[in-house]
Amino acid sequence: MKKIALLLTLAIAMFTLAACSSSSKDDTSKKENSNNEAKTEKKTEPKLVQLDDKVEKGQPVATIETTEGTVKIKLFPKEAPKAVENFVTHAKDGYYDGLLFHRVIDNFMIQSGDPKGDGTGGESIWKKPFKNEISNNLYHFRGALAMANAGPDTNGSQFYIVQNKFLTADQIKNDSIQYTDSVKEAYEKLKGVPSLDGSYTVFGQTIEGLDIVDKIAETEVGANDKPEKDIKIKTIKITE
Repeated sequence: MKKIALLLTLAIAMFTLAACSSSSKDDTSKKENSNNEAKTEKKTEPKLVQLDDKVEKGQPVATIETTEGTVKIKLFPKEAPKAVENFVTHAKDGYYDGLLFHRVIDNFMIQSGDPKGDGTGGESIWKKPFKNEISNNLYHFRGALAMANAGPDTNGSQFYIVQNKFLTADQIKNDSIQYTDSVKEAYEKLKGVPSLDGSYTVFGQTIEGLDIVDKIAETEVGANDKPEKDIKIKTIKITE
């Protein structure tokens, strides 16, 4: 079975804007295009729902109790309904209880949700993979909760929490996304892994316990980035 592993593509390559060679009839059409683009940008300005710890009425919160401590994460069903439904249902059914954090990489992420404990297992509540849900409002900021996958639209049960604490201004780029100033500013403040945006479904944000995420990420690892000592999820409680 294809192993689910996140691509370690912390942005090094420069984001290049290729100029189109199509010839414009006159300056007027260029201005019109420019105006249209500006209007589009205004319409798509993201609502960065990850930036505060406030929990809205009825918003689900996952309390992940691990052998290293507790992490509390608010979930975003409006932006990623299937990912949230899948995670919440698995959590309530006890699917994640006792599972290992089978892959951790300091200053990148910590990963769990695989019953096999080696990155090759797990399935969704629908017994088949489900599609990515990429929202303009959600990004791989430090503390983000996202679905691990083996390629586009192959989401099952595995998930990860972004842990990277170091990010320079020239690393805030993504080959497939042109970030708004507000997103760049958020990355500068929170840090994270911009290179993962657009390829993985973000569906939650840590509001308590980032120190526990760091503790797990900083543990000694062996082959395949697996911790040398077992770090497990005791249980995940959902409140709504």
